[in-house]
Amino acid sequence: MRIVAFVGMPASGKSEAAKTANKRNIPVIVMGDVVRREAERRGLDPSDANIGGLADQLRAAEGMDAIAKRCIPLIRELHKDAVVIDGIRGPAEVDLFRREFGDDFMLISIVASIDIRLERIISRKRSDAVTSIKSLEIRDERELGWGMGDAIASADHVIRNTGTLDQFLEEVEFMIDQIRQDTWKK
Repeated sequence: MRIVAFVGMPASGKSEAAKTANKRNIPVIVMGDVVRREAERRGLDPSDANIGGLADQLRAAEGMDAIAKRCIPLIRELHKDAVVIDGIRGPAEVDLFRREFGDDFMLISIVASIDIRLERIISRKRSDAVTSIKSLEIRDERELGWGMGDAIASADHVIRNTGTLDQFLEEVEFMIDQIRQDTWKK
């Protein structure tokens, strides 16, 4: 089983990359959805503060790889040749997936500027969306506090998402083709 995980700051393009994989019949596990489902189970409003706060609580109580631990059974239950993970947030998660899946795990960092990311977040209109550079900087700091910078730095590949959506998706499709052809190189 090949596991490809995307890491990047909020709205860098992880979800678009994951959607592209899903369109090509590769299932996607969204780590943020795991937290959102837990928030719903607990009866919490799905605001950015509640979702981020719950993620902090889970990591404090269960370890920095708490969300990744919840993802592994979901990945295994799929019984697929390839699975994409959307939303790595720290090195503990990367380490857990690398221990669990060995050489079959690849981490891809997606990079975009804060201005581009803010435009994308505002256009999503999600309940946990930030609405200003300041609020995005606060969210970035929270996620960097989980070690996201170290996770990004440990990526096997980097995709710069600074051009058009078509250019970005073309690069993602190339990576997916590498996975499908079993020719990926770390």
